[in-house]
Amino acid sequence: MLQFYLNDQLVRPAHPAGSTLLDYIRYQQHLTGTKIGCREGDCGACTVLVGELRPDAEGQPVVRYQSMTSCLTPLGNAHGRHIVTVEGLSQAAGQLTPVQQAIVAEGGTQCGFCTPGFVMSMTGHCLHGAATPEAARASIDGNICRCTGYKSLERATDRLTAELLTRDAAPKRLPWLVQQGYVPAYFERMAARLAELRRETVADVAARTGGHLPDANDPAVTPPLTYLLGGGTDLLVQRADDVLAAEVQLLYGHAERCFIREQADGRISLGAATTVEDLRSSELLLGRFPRLRQHLKLVSSTPIRNMATVAGNFVNASPIGDLTIFFLALDARLTLQNAAGEQRQLPLRELYRGYKQLNRQPDEQLVEISFLPPAEGEVFNFEKVSKRTHLDIASVNAAARLRVHDAVIQEAHLSAGGVGPTPLYLRRTSEWLSGQPLTPETLRAAGELAQQEISPISDARGTAEYKRLLLRQLLYAHFLEHFPQQLTLAELL
Repeated sequence: MLQFYLNDQLVRPAHPAGSTLLDYIRYQQHLTGTKIGCREGDCGACTVLVGELRPDAEGQPVVRYQSMTSCLTPLGNAHGRHIVTVEGLSQAAGQLTPVQQAIVAEGGTQCGFCTPGFVMSMTGHCLHGAATPEAARASIDGNICRCTGYKSLERATDRLTAELLTRDAAPKRLPWLVQQGYVPAYFERMAARLAELRRETVADVAARTGGHLPDANDPAVTPPLTYLLGGGTDLLVQRADDVLAAEVQLLYGHAERCFIREQADGRISLGAATTVEDLRSSELLLGRFPRLRQHLKLVSSTPIRNMATVAGNFVNASPIGDLTIFFLALDARLTLQNAAGEQRQLPLRELYRGYKQLNRQPDEQLVEISFLPPAEGEVFNFEKVSKRTHLDIASVNAAARLRVHDAVIQEAHLSAGGVGPTPLYLRRTSEWLSGQPLTPETLRAAGELAQQEISPISDARGTAEYKRLLLRQLLYAHFLEHFPQQLTLAELL
């Protein structure tokens, strides 16, 4: 049975788990402040906050809130969580929150259709974000306004940043936010409420299964289902009606599928349901990838990064999947598990057989990803070109893992997306580069060889000729980014 807190009320929907949270909020609960816009996670008009019980640095349970687009959030993913709509921020009648006041003071609203989404994103930032102008503006990177030109909204975030410096000086963040009117007082009770909800859920499942919790991968407990559903950011765009009518197995947020850890052999392993934001905020990964935040900032927007899973990006099999290209250059290894619990290992490079065709049996699930992080003396780079810098699908993207010593390329691993029917590991180019001197002549020759490995087509994101040009430029960019002392752009052109 689905149950979660919607603002200050416990709700138990009887609707399909694969339906959208947006439709439940508007049509069943009649909370129309959450708007219907693009239904593809682009505009941010339907943004809500999703609060999940997590331990803090001292091991105490707290509710961690993230902004998400409710149009792509499966209703089942709300189970056991706290969902907040703009109505759930209301204080006394006619009283605006400081976030709303900042938007009004800076002229940040005209038609008002997008405003609730901005309010929710900014409020989520106030709950957990750093009091810096960059972090405040990044919190609204998933919200589109067609009226104001954004400058007024950016000024509103700057105004909030000045106010939040006082918040960071307070001994307790949430009580200060409640006292100042950013969120209502019931937020302070939500950790205890969600903890009780979790206990009730565990007790109910145990009672129905003879005193033990079911194994999510046990076919006797979980029969074969039509859709495996993680964050929903692809399936609910491409096949929303199919998912609504189907049985679904919900994978988002499961502890056994959400982890980032280092193994004894130095490899890093990720649970399949690990989100992009989990990657971006991982201290372990940030220690291995100094530019990780910069690279993953190019992946969609804050609300989508909060939802989208690594495995979902892989199995969607898009030729331009950003995470797929990222991990191809790292020679990631996949663990697939069938309905009988049997596992097999598969290099990510061998997952794709053709356009949207996977080297995977119908009953196999991707449960884990592992890779060796860049070693000392190695560098990693990710590049992406799209029509918009952020919140857009790539025209071409590319990644590189490189080891250079004494001006000689010791090892190279290159991947590229948008230049063929599948995400590509550029095997021939990578192998040829190993042992070559780091010179403009080498990179030009590598660019010519890469052109032989790709087969781009003309589509809405650019002509085939344009994509060939982009790949050449991105190949150069990998080396220029990390070896500016040895190379210059003028020498390559």
